[in-house]
Amino acid sequence: MDKPTLVILAAGMGSRYGGLKQMDPMGPNGETVLDYSVYDAARAGFGSVTFIIRPDFADLFKQQVTAKFADKIPVRFAYQELTQLPAGFSVPAGREKPWGTGHAVLCARDAVPGRFAAINADDFYGADSYRQLARFLTADHDESRRAQFCMVGFRLDQTLSAHGSVARGICVTDAAGRLRSVNEMTKIVKTAAGAENQEAGNAATLSGAEPVSMNMWGFTPRYFDFLETAFAEFLRAQGGELKSEFFIPKHVDAIVQAGLADCRVLTTDSAWFGVTYREDRPLVMENIRRLIAAGAYPERLWA
Repeated sequence: MDKPTLVILAAGMGSRYGGLKQMDPMGPNGETVLDYSVYDAARAGFGSVTFIIRPDFADLFKQQVTAKFADKIPVRFAYQELTQLPAGFSVPAGREKPWGTGHAVLCARDAVPGRFAAINADDFYGADSYRQLARFLTADHDESRRAQFCMVGFRLDQTLSAHGSVARGICVTDAAGRLRSVNEMTKIVKTAAGAENQEAGNAATLSGAEPVSMNMWGFTPRYFDFLETAFAEFLRAQGGELKSEFFIPKHVDAIVQAGLADCRVLTTDSAWFGVTYREDRPLVMENIRRLIAAGAYPERLWA
């Protein structure tokens, strides 16, 4: 089995954060969160990294981010652009942003040679999460009946921000740990009792113990075929909406419900943390300092 590829979704601007948080230094020597992601993935057994970025900041991204580790692990690039659409579709007048995380992964098809994991650039998932993904992606899975995918699940209450609402995929699993459904909730806030989704039309009271998707997925190449079909269907149904997005969790939920794939929800000892808002940054930096002090990472990551 070839080593899997780590696909990093780094094309977003971070509108709530207020800048390109993918390039924001968080470690003691200017390391970004994705520096730690690449480091953990390489240690776990991933063989290469593919970054999905936008052409307008490609040169800066390569100079400030990937130049640090390009001689440590093979690096490829894919570009997500608004105009990358299937034949017969066009960008509606007034649309300014690409079509979401599912579209981003589809844009990387030619830059991913085999099995792969897909993650966010601005989330710190922890070393054990990558070990769990690598173990699944290098195992022998029978896909004769259904595709075999996975995701790493985290507790909802450990993924909330004190500075505003967050979007999370709330997951339901069966007794064997297989995903049964994902409900993408886009306006979850922390409460004294747990959490609450304040999204219009999808309001819910949550305990905080629910497993959630933080966009840490493991896929075989069959996923690209599913994506291609589903993205065209999405465009036919919602392509005229100026802010519609094609999300990975919603798509995985759809193919699981259709019986086309099994998706194993992996548990991990790692704690997630990330930067949704600029006010989250000090906590992320402090968490990284604690991990370095505990010996989980060297003081200088790419020495």
